[in-house]
Amino acid sequence: MTAPGDEPGYTEDGVPTFEHVRETIERRSTTAAGYEELVADSPAGRERAEREADHDAAARDKLEEIRRSVRGDG
Repeated sequence: MTAPGDEPGYTEDGVPTFEHVRETIERRSTTAAGYEELVADSPAGRERAEREADHDAAARDKLEEIRRSVRGDG
């Protein structure tokens, strides 16, 4: 078993250094971005994107309908 200060990226008290935390966040962010890119290029990813676009369009249409009714236009 290693002592807290022996672990790279940690202080002698076992607290992660700023650099260690930054590198961890960057690594996780890069992994997530790569995963999203792979998923988006798959048939299932494209289908999901189309469903989301349809959903967004329906939401915009409904919002516009509500705005017209509030204004008394329709």
